[in-house]
Amino acid sequence: MKTIAMRFAMFVIGLTVASTCVARDVLPRELGRAFLDHGVPLNRVAIVVHEVGKARPLFAYDAERPMNAASVMKLVTTFAALEILGREYRWKTEAYLAGPILNRTLKGDLILKGYGDPKITVEQWQGFMSMLRANGLDAIDGDLALDRSYFSLPLHDPALFDGEPLKPYNVGPDALLVNFKSVRLVFAPDSMARTVSVNAEPRLADIAVGPAPALDASDCGDWRSTLGAHIVNAASNASVAFAGRYAESCGERDWWIALLDHPHYVHAAFTGAFRDAGGTFAGGLTERRAPRNVEPFATLESPPLYDIVRDVNKLSNNVMARQIFLTLAAATHAPPATPAKAADAVRGWLRARKLAMPGLVLENGSGLSRHERITAGGLARLLLAADASAVRDEFASSLAVAALDGTVQRRFLDGTVAGQALLKTGSLEGVRALAGYVIDAEGRRFAIVAIINHRNATRAAGALDNLVQWVYQNGATWNPALQR
Repeated sequence: MKTIAMRFAMFVIGLTVASTCVARDVLPRELGRAFLDHGVPLNRVAIVVHEVGKARPLFAYDAERPMNAASVMKLVTTFAALEILGREYRWKTEAYLAGPILNRTLKGDLILKGYGDPKITVEQWQGFMSMLRANGLDAIDGDLALDRSYFSLPLHDPALFDGEPLKPYNVGPDALLVNFKSVRLVFAPDSMARTVSVNAEPRLADIAVGPAPALDASDCGDWRSTLGAHIVNAASNASVAFAGRYAESCGERDWWIALLDHPHYVHAAFTGAFRDAGGTFAGGLTERRAPRNVEPFATLESPPLYDIVRDVNKLSNNVMARQIFLTLAAATHAPPATPAKAADAVRGWLRARKLAMPGLVLENGSGLSRHERITAGGLARLLLAADASAVRDEFASSLAVAALDGTVQRRFLDGTVAGQALLKTGSLEGVRALAGYVIDAEGRRFAIVAIINHRNATRAAGALDNLVQWVYQNGATWNPALQR
């Protein structure tokens, strides 16, 4: 305990040299001690707490050091998108005919052109197929041609980041992204038949599923580890089989995995959904540009941007954030969109807004990166700017509500701050972060940012939660002078 106290005393030093802070590198003692108690030295922590409407932060600790903020970086992307694109912005996916329709049969290819829609769900895709049928298309005597030229992207290796290529969070962006290029495997035990059914949603002919695991009476526990899953994934086809067991006590469970490459996933999804809509298609897959200056045969529109950013921030969806990031490039530069153009678009927006972000490093706009960097002070300034902006409500409502939804649904359950904090969380190996707003019992609103970059970051998640609770209870009355 003496060692912890000595280390704490070394870091809690009152300095008054920064013009933008009440006191630089002053941290409430109980907050600093919480990080140290979890094995995180204070030189690996950055924190800013700033009451909205005040000229200076309540306190700032190492606020201008660039750090990896993990998924908290999505705040930059989503705020920029709301202002650059507009809250009502909608993506489109277009269908074109490369031939005449005779007796409701297309004599040629059907061309699909994507513009980077972040969220084409199975239900929306089915609606698109029904639209094609309603417009007079019963059969296609040709191939499915994809125009994915709106984005120009480097080769994406889904295993590169963490060696988990089948995880949906590692799916790369694409101008024609359907259902996050993923399938949902649904496991359902049948007690009477003593079997387990495994169904893939959506059903794709290019993905073979089976045999199923054996049903047993063990405890559920880490159920995925007992399945004996054997997954073979190639660009154009995949198979999933299970040689292990599934506990009856698990009930119905699901498991999302990302299979195939983007073009073959779209082809398989189109083939199945068009057939389910009553259409006939047995063609192959090709890529070609959609015709210019021609009205599309049918157009699928996305939900509005303000709805999309809720999924991005509340659920921390990486590929959706990357789709939005690239859309910023296409909105401010001539297509095709590239990550470099997207980063330039964000920087231009920050300059126009006079938002200081020293040390900012943008790679993909999602935070799923070992290279992206931002300061706690920069994030705090962004939160204050968002709170004073015309898109304040859309931005704030996209954040997860403490103890109620999103990534913090199971946190703060025992605290008075439940329902009173709007937060974006971030988590990578060696990184934990959160940022957002805390509203105290009197309605005072505090912008709060906290970033940890240390091998023990996971252990210190409780210290971050403690910070949020502390701001709710003490933000209005804390006096930094008493720390000296």
